[in-house]
Order: sequence, then C-alpha cells, then structure tokens
Amino acid sequence: MADVAQTTRQAEGAGSPPPKGFRGAELGWPRLDRIPHPPRRVPLLGDVLGVDPRTPVQDSMRIAAGLGPVFRRKAFGKEIVFVWGARLAAELADETRFAKHVGLGVANLRPLAGDGLFTAYNHEPNWQLAHDILAPGFSREAMAAYHPLMLDVAGRLLDHWDARAAAGRTVDVPGDMTKLTLETIARTGFSHDFGSFERARPHPFVTAMVGTLSYAQRRNVQPPVLAPLLRGAERRNAAHVAYLHRTVDEVVAARRAADASAARGDLLDRMLEVAHPRTGERLSAENIRRQVITFLVAGHETTSGALSFALHYLARHPEVLARAREEVDQVWGDAASPAYDQVAKLRYVRRVLDESLRLWPTAPAFSRQARADTVLGGVHPMRRGAWALVLTVMLHRDPEAWGPHPGEFDPDRFTPAAVRARPAHVFKPFGTGARACIGRQFALHEATLVLALLLRRYDLLPEPGYRLRVAERLTLMPRDLRLRLVRRGGRAPEERHARGA
Repeated sequence: MADVAQTTRQAEGAGSPPPKGFRGAELGWPRLDRIPHPPRRVPLLGDVLGVDPRTPVQDSMRIAAGLGPVFRRKAFGKEIVFVWGARLAAELADETRFAKHVGLGVANLRPLAGDGLFTAYNHEPNWQLAHDILAPGFSREAMAAYHPLMLDVAGRLLDHWDARAAAGRTVDVPGDMTKLTLETIARTGFSHDFGSFERARPHPFVTAMVGTLSYAQRRNVQPPVLAPLLRGAERRNAAHVAYLHRTVDEVVAARRAADASAARGDLLDRMLEVAHPRTGERLSAENIRRQVITFLVAGHETTSGALSFALHYLARHPEVLARAREEVDQVWGDAASPAYDQVAKLRYVRRVLDESLRLWPTAPAFSRQARADTVLGGVHPMRRGAWALVLTVMLHRDPEAWGPHPGEFDPDRFTPAAVRARPAHVFKPFGTGARACIGRQFALHEATLVLALLLRRYDLLPEPGYRLRVAERLTLMPRDLRLRLVRRGGRAPEERHARGA
C-alpha cells in the first residue's frame, strides 16, 4: 500500500512531504471507524489476505465491489481511504475544497521527475511557471502543426504491420503502441527520433521507463521489513533513473548546440526560449530536464495503453469495428491521409476510445487532499490535509452513473445525449481540476487518428482463446495482447468476420 507518510495537514500546499515525527496513523479522518474495510484484517499486517502485490488496482476493484463507494485498506501499518462513488468523487473534484495530492506511486517518481508537471507538489512554483509557458504548446494552432508528424510516425507503424500481415504473423499490440507513442511525443515535442521501429527489442528508454514505473509500484506494496532485501532493485532503479536523465540531457544539449536560426517551434523550443508572459521568468536547466522526462514518460505510456485497450475491444466487437470503419470511410473519402480538421469529425471512433478509457483508464486513480476541514458526503469528516484516493477505474463503473451493466463495452454511452444525461465528474481518465493532464487534447487527437488509420487498413482478428489480462505498473496495460491482421480485401467476407467471443 501507499506510503501514508505522504499525508499532510496542509491546504494550499497539498501533497507536500510531512513533517518529521508524523505518525502514519494520523490520516486526518477523525471517524475512520465509519469507513468499512475488508474482513479478516490481520494484526500488524492489515488487509493482506487474498491480495496480490502485482495487482493492487485490480484487488482494490474487487474489494470496492464488496464494500461500497468509500472504503479503506491497510497493510503493514499504512492505511488508505479509497473513494469511487460518483457523488463523492464529484465533491472531491471541487477545486474550492480539494486539491491534488501527490501520493502513492507518484511521489515515488520524484527522484526521476522532481517538480515536473505531473509530480510537483502544489506549493512548488515551477509547476505554475512550466504550465503557463507550455500551455500554448497544446493550442489548436500547435496541434495542427503536430498533425503531419503524427501521420509520419503512424506511417512507420503501418509499414511494420504491413510486413507482419504479409508474413501471416501476429502483432504485439502493447509493444507496438508503445513504439508509436514514444516516437510521436519525441518527434512532435522534441524533434528527436528514437528509431523504435528499427529495433527488434524495445528501446532502452522504454526498458528504463518501465523499470522505474514498476519499481515505484513495488514500493507501494512492499513491507518495510523487506526493504533491506531489495537493495538490488533499488540499485537497478537508480541505474534506470540515471539512464533516463542522461538520455534527456543529451537531447537538450544537442538542441542547445544547434543553429539558433533553425527554430522548430516544438515544446523543447518553448522550454529553452520562452519566458513567462507576465514575470519574464524562465525554466531552469534542471527543470527543463524534468519537464522533458515528464512529457516523454507520461506522454506515451498512458496513450499506448489506451490504444491497446481500444484495439482489443474493436477486435472483440465486429459490429463496433464495422460502424467505426464506415465512419472513417465516409469522413475521409478517397483522401490518401486525413487533414487535421477531419480527425475531430470521427465522433464514433472517439466514442470507442472514450469507452475503452472508461473501462480501463490507463491512469487508474488520482489523489485529492482537503484544503480545509470539511465533511465528505455529509458523513465523513476530513481534517485539513487529509487525502483520499479516487479509484477512477471503479468510478467509471458506478451503476449510479453508468446504468445497470457498467462492465459492458458500449461506445454509445458517449453520445451527446447520454453525456448530457449523466452527472458531472463521473468520467476522469485524465485526472481533474487545475492539475489535470495538460496533454489531453494531444493524446486524444493522436489516438483517434491512429485508430482510424488502422481501421481503414486492416481487419483485426483476436487470437483464439485470449482473455484480457491487465498488467499494472502504476499505469494499466493489456498483458500479452496480440492480434492477427489482414489487409482489407485480402480474403472472403465470411472469414473476415469470424472472430472470437
């Protein structure tokens, strides 16, 4: 479980480290006894029976289904309050009462990303400075400039998949989506090419990133008594962090050494050249490194998961695939490649993506911390600084918001009428409030574009007998997902639509 030592009693500085001597039992929830916990709690150990340290999110989903919209879990003296009910989550989304809390695995990533946009504490000034400088990098004008680069990277994926299809070989969906999204953010944000598709194995950057995320997750669930036994993992993580820092430093150094007249207009140019519009302050060299790492990691890890889950559901639901493909054909017509504005017209493809993100939000939770003493849901008093973990993956399955069968895949949940009929704050794949993901529109445009390109080009066929399993490394990703591809028109329609259950 997470390090409760991250809990504080601050308000505007929500998410800051606790003072020395802070006791883990001081959760800031005066009536913790009102919040249910799993049965069979073991003295000293806590709620450890029947759980798997490799799947804390999925264990929490199972526990949530039995205990209701607010519950608590304890392990090795550390206790967390989980919230997933739609009405309670709406309260926690109120920026006047609650702020982001940097807790759980996010705090474990601070040795890697420091006060980058994702890992900064609210009181750290570099968050607002970087946000104000970089926000124009996600404007409509900037997004339109990224579009050709996204198409170019997607073309490399298509070439790779064409070769696999011609050879009758399956494709590694999560692996290839990771290559795609890493190259996309590297090219558009930093004019850098990792050469992922030319490699038989994952790029070392990906290996180091996955190792660091996995280590951050492991630190959440490891018993303190085992810490001395994990020195090897600690050393490997330190090596991964050093490699990621070194790689980014090389990218930044190459840009600084380049001809200043050859401005690229990407995110790195903004970091190096643009001052804050009001204060004139610039990002420091150290913070630039942290922001580049943040974008490279967060900018590709979650999007690759979203694409992978969407492709899984498309392959399993031929009627949805056919409808989405028909929309692509109608909107794009005979054009060799889509214009930027045409991607936004793929409304059904976007619904497929949103429904996949509903069922498996690749960032499965986020933490919120009370700005002042308050009462959650009129029942649960919270002191200033008390925090709760919003279990997004269960919020997205609350029958109160999503109806009697929330576990079923149905893109029509995102028709305009259905969205208007739902309560606010029940769909949060990108977090909430001022600290929500700055790259949301970038990720949605990229993912919608890629799904449409793949639908237009291939039939997607699942491997017989495959059942979705989810890997956890702070983010969520389908495990061992492979698909068989057939170029459209490559075989008889009756065979083309023979898919597994």
